[in-house]
Amino acid sequence: MTKKEKVQFVIDTLEELYPHPPIPLDHRDPYTLLIAVLLSAQCTDERVNQITPLLFARADNPYAMVKMSVDEIREIIKPVGLSPMKSKGIHGLSEILIEKYNGEVPADMEALESLPAVGRKTASVVMAQAFDIPAFPVDTHIHRLMYRWNLSNGKSVVQTERDAKRLFPKELWNKLHLQIIYYGREYSPARSWDLEKDVITRTIGRKSVIKDYLEKQQKRKK
Repeated sequence: MTKKEKVQFVIDTLEELYPHPPIPLDHRDPYTLLIAVLLSAQCTDERVNQITPLLFARADNPYAMVKMSVDEIREIIKPVGLSPMKSKGIHGLSEILIEKYNGEVPADMEALESLPAVGRKTASVVMAQAFDIPAFPVDTHIHRLMYRWNLSNGKSVVQTERDAKRLFPKELWNKLHLQIIYYGREYSPARSWDLEKDVITRTIGRKSVIKDYLEKQQKRKK
């Protein structure tokens, strides 16, 4: 297969498996999505979706959020981990949104990345899922799969994002981002990986990755 054919195989397979991928984090608007994505760092979406209703019952907009103390926010979000950093970030970005953006979340990458505790991946998710502006957020699943599929060298998420944007059509970025995440969770996880189920890696994957997988399976059988 040529690289172009491999890319098309990925697109076709994901479209067949996930024609309508849902946004995994529950939210009502750009602000609640921003907070949910911030909370999801090093935490599962399921856990975040259990905690955000508790937080948003108290404050679902920046004006209400700044009325809470950092300690009050931290107490609610403790189960998602990294609560000291995340609570300060939530309070701090809420203040900035009020001071600079009239309480609205800006539809601008640079502005989003300038907010406390908001990195490129979080900003990209908000751009894609809140504003439907083409972006390609790279999380651990996408970084892993782009390497397994031999579509990126795996050296950094920055390079993975560049490669994804170069290889895949811009009009598909927002949907593909979600499709690859769901595929990674279901068919190509980091652990308990079954290559027989992982049709994309089995078909177009990096030879060294497949070889390493097969060698490990042989050792387990001995």
